[in-house]
Amino acid sequence: MSLPEFILDRRFDAPRELVWRTWTEPDLLARWYGPGVETIIHKLDVRPGGLWLNEMKFGGGSHYQRVEYTEVVEPEKLVWLHSVSDDAWDIAANPMMPDWPRVLLTTVTFTQNGDHTDVRLVWTPHDATEVEIECFAGAVSGLDKGWGKGMELLAELLAELQR
Repeated sequence: MSLPEFILDRRFDAPRELVWRTWTEPDLLARWYGPGVETIIHKLDVRPGGLWLNEMKFGGGSHYQRVEYTEVVEPEKLVWLHSVSDDAWDIAANPMMPDWPRVLLTTVTFTQNGDHTDVRLVWTPHDATEVEIECFAGAVSGLDKGWGKGMELLAELLAELQR
């Protein structure tokens, strides 16, 4: 059985090195990741085995994410294992969707295309149960909402950085 994938493609009017920085520097990443919430990056160690520990505050509470990088090829590719976590950064069930995959394999590629950079993000359940795979497959069509809003903020940030 092939795994369901969420694929997001965006083209940014910016050089690849600058787009890369917005995904790998904490002060820039916090400005677009997690639209509509306060994003606090507790740790960002962009190297294989390094961790990105992320807190998103909204509605009087916090939502924690733990990311472990498995491959980093500057400025071309980031691969990581993406999980919901508890406040001790241990992988946990998603409190809003208990059947959501505990771990998602995330691959982001950055391709220079003339004056633009093409970004492709692919999300796939990793070591997931059948129930988790079904939950992810059922949610794929709606995932563009959150990521899409983040990409709009990223485009605005890139425009601002190039002024």
